[in-house]
Formats: sequence, C-alpha cells, structure tokens
Amino acid sequence: MPRRCDIWRVGIAPAPIERIAAEGTVHEVRWLAEEPSFRFLADPFGLWRDGRLHLFAEAYDYRTRHGVVDCLTFDADFAVIARRTVLREPWHLSYPYVFEADGETWMLPEAARSGALTLYRAAPFPDRWEPASRLELDVAPIDATPMRHEGRWWLFYSGGRDRAARMGTLHVAWAERLEGPWHPLAGNPIRRDMAGARPGGTPFIAEGQLCLPVQDCSHTYGGAIRILRFTHLSPDRAETELGPPIAAPADTAYREGMHTLARCGPVTLIDVKKIDRTGRGWLIDLARRFRRPRGPA
Repeated sequence: MPRRCDIWRVGIAPAPIERIAAEGTVHEVRWLAEEPSFRFLADPFGLWRDGRLHLFAEAYDYRTRHGVVDCLTFDADFAVIARRTVLREPWHLSYPYVFEADGETWMLPEAARSGALTLYRAAPFPDRWEPASRLELDVAPIDATPMRHEGRWWLFYSGGRDRAARMGTLHVAWAERLEGPWHPLAGNPIRRDMAGARPGGTPFIAEGQLCLPVQDCSHTYGGAIRILRFTHLSPDRAETELGPPIAAPADTAYREGMHTLARCGPVTLIDVKKIDRTGRGWLIDLARRFRRPRGPA
C-alpha cells in the first residue's frame, strides 16, 4: 500500500495566542520557505532576544526518519539571518519546547523513543544545550508541555503503548521545582479523547482559566488544534472543557492539519500539513532499508 507522508510547514502569525484562541482562526501568516522534497520543519517554539526571534523546530527527513532540533534566527522584519542544528541525539527528537525560568533558558524536547524525558539548559543560548535533569513520570512522555502556575510547576503530556494512548490521552504531573521530583496525578490519564488530549503548544491564561492547545487526532494525526480549558487544577484532580477546532489558514496548500499553536510574545507560531499520496514515500522507505547496515551473517 502506498505510504502517505505528512509534510509540515511552519508559519508566523502576527497576533498573540489569546486573540487567535478567542477568534478561532489564524490570519495573515508569514510562511517559512518550503523544505526540500520529503523534508519538513514542524513543532515550532520560539524566544525573542535583542529584537531577534529564535525559532526552534523539529527538522525531519523521511530518508533517515530521524528528527533533530534546528534553530532559525529572524531579524525584526522576519528575514532568516541564520539557521543551524542545535540539538542532535541518537534517538528521534521533536517538539522542542523552549522557555525561560529561574534565570536560565531551558528546552524540553520530546524523545519518547529513548524512553526518557530530558530537560536541557542553554550553554550558551541558542547554539548549545546540555542535559540538566531527567524527569521521571508515569509513562514515557510525548509532547511534554510545562507551565508555572499558581506557585507550582505543571506538566501536560501524552503517552502509552498503543496509538490511541499516544494520540488521545492527557496526563498531568506537578512539582515544586522544575527539575523535580514530579508527581503524576492519581487519576492519569485525566482525558481519553482523540478529539482533544495530546498537547499542541504553549499554555496561557484567558479569563482567569489555564488554557492548553491540544491536537484533534480524530480524523488524522494533528488534524486541528483545539483549546482545552482547565476548570479545576490541583494536585488531587483536574477538570477540563474542550473548545471547537481553530480554523487553519486558507492561504496555503497545507490544509490537512494544524498541530502546533505556540505563544511567542506578539506573534504566534503554527505549523500546518499536507499529505503526500504519490507513493514516493514507500520508495524512500524501501531505499532506506536497503541502505541500512547489515549485521554479521
């Protein structure tokens, strides 16, 4: 059967995340250039420093099926002035959540294939990252998303052995310190819903409630972003309400999904996808297997 390949593209929307969530749509996106054939950038997160936007994203090539973290630096007019790979591990990396806390800059990339979640510290920002702590949780976390809220650290993540658990569950843990120890909620997973559980961006506060972008995977992986509102959040339990899908931009051929909505000061970072159905992905996979080194006979 021909392999369907998700191809993602990153964009910068000139509006804060709160406005996009309230309006339920994304307008006037500045799109990054498309990557070469069967490569893509996805999962964008960013920080501003000295008037420059540093955008971190998963850089993926179907020929290797191995993700690394690239950093793209933009000037005030959103022109790319530098790009480099800043984190590479033997295992696949994605979802490079970058944030500032305790006078440091941190990255918490998804690395579920390694069986662990490692917190990295910039040394120095943005080009070098060193492991700072391993976060111990109830499952190997996917798309782990931290936030400091009401005097505690909170972590939202998916995880599990099957596709339904990876795409459609939400776990929550809390800690007094970013490095841990972390305490998963006894009721985990707090949500089982393919239409809105897996994290998909930066949490924010709206109308006094903590809001988390989550992915709608009910029809396709990363099919849309919804906003999950926490009506109650404590170390004992969590209660949530799921909002409607946010409309993907209409000015692009990448209209078959959107799975990141990341706050970055006055702008919001997004990614959208198209699906390649030509079957070339199957040929790329076949070629990759033939190139794979063979063990001793």
